[in-house]
Amino acid sequence: MPPLRGRPRSGVRLCLAVAAGLALVMGASTGASAYERAAYPTQSAGNRGTDVLALQHLVAAGGQPTTADGVFGSTTVQAVKRFQQAHSLAADGIVGPATWAALARTVKEGSSGPAVRALQSALNAKTGAGLSVDGVFGPAVRTAVQRFQTKAGLTADGVVGPQTWKNLLWHYEKLDFATGNLCDQNPDGNTSANWGTAAAVAQVEAAAKAFGATGQGKVPVGDLSWELGGDIPGHASHEQGLDADLWPVRTDNAQCTAGRITWRSAAYDRAATRRLVQEIRKAAPGHVKVVYFNDPQLISEGLTVSYPNHDNHLHVRYCEAVHNNPDPDADYTC
Repeated sequence: MPPLRGRPRSGVRLCLAVAAGLALVMGASTGASAYERAAYPTQSAGNRGTDVLALQHLVAAGGQPTTADGVFGSTTVQAVKRFQQAHSLAADGIVGPATWAALARTVKEGSSGPAVRALQSALNAKTGAGLSVDGVFGPAVRTAVQRFQTKAGLTADGVVGPQTWKNLLWHYEKLDFATGNLCDQNPDGNTSANWGTAAAVAQVEAAAKAFGATGQGKVPVGDLSWELGGDIPGHASHEQGLDADLWPVRTDNAQCTAGRITWRSAAYDRAATRRLVQEIRKAAPGHVKVVYFNDPQLISEGLTVSYPNHDNHLHVRYCEAVHNNPDPDADYTC
């Protein structure tokens, strides 16, 4: 469904998000999975980010080393296929639930190696743990794990087994505005809606970095999602952590300070906005479902798609190769 403004896309998802929020506030332990929507995040060629970095470390821990750079390129595809073959899994190079389950080895205090680096990296990116990524599971790592488990409503034993892995990897990540390539805009007052899947966040950041190298200013970001997804005021989408609203570029490069414009405005820079869309697609090959923006020229070039109320912002929808997701959605499936 296109990103209409108004009623939530799914009352069921809203109820699940509320339930997850209550569990978070109360610190209740729900046993199997505190975050009701938690699922291993399917990752494949073209993705990037913390979840890719984690799977690269875990593949290495499973005996198939690959470069741990957070980019799912051809060498990672081959390493994943070798790992899948070794574990009698379909060797498609896509890390879905079955492959994640085989990768997610249990680690605890005293453990060491690439699997611990995967854990440390994920805790840093998703919870702000501030750990050294040294591959050593010491007391500081145990404390960070217990804090996450308590927040997620899991048994806070400091042992990272399948459920802790799944909830941690599913947990969204916050955009990093300190890089100097992005600026935070809040058109609907949703000041905390800067969270997305690790892949979506990394893909936005990579596109903004590449665009920033052109010297045409920062990329303004409106809403993504809440920390745990769910209904967000002013949107009928932005619930999955895979939608991002970005502002078009101005001729004075002041899109972060001089106010939002439409494609009809005299200050609209079509060439720069075209470059931004190109960088968005380049940063996530095969993982951009659609970019809604009503500039007829960019539409004619196949870069964007028309949709009502999208004259003044680009709505980027990312997608994943969904494998047995408990809540599959064709709108977000590549």
